[in-house]
Amino acid sequence: MTSSKSKTIQTMKPETAAKKLGVLLSATPAEFQAGVVSRDELNELQSTPPTWLADLRRNGPHPKQVIAAKLGVSISGLTRGGITEPLTTAEIDALKAENPAWLERERSIQAEARKEALRLKQR
Repeated sequence: MTSSKSKTIQTMKPETAAKKLGVLLSATPAEFQAGVVSRDELNELQSTPPTWLADLRRNGPHPKQVIAAKLGVSISGLTRGGITEPLTTAEIDALKAENPAWLERERSIQAEARKEALRLKQR
């Protein structure tokens, strides 16, 4: 005898979905912010992003984790460098071109952390 369980749909809050998509929630459309996102909807957004999502990913404003990745530093490094607000792609590119002392220092710290993590992994 088999029991027929109906499959429950997994949903997540908009904050979680935005984080998984790598975008700033406050920059998403109101209907995205107001509803819940199912796992299937998230997969669809990732595989075929709508125009608003593609634009956000390309131009920003970007959340901290994306800014940190684009600059090659940690999120803590951003804070130490005084970056506390979301930045656009143009602002990130300007920072890269300017290459302030704090950014250089944080990049070297991040590079050392990666080397150490690799060394420990190879043990």
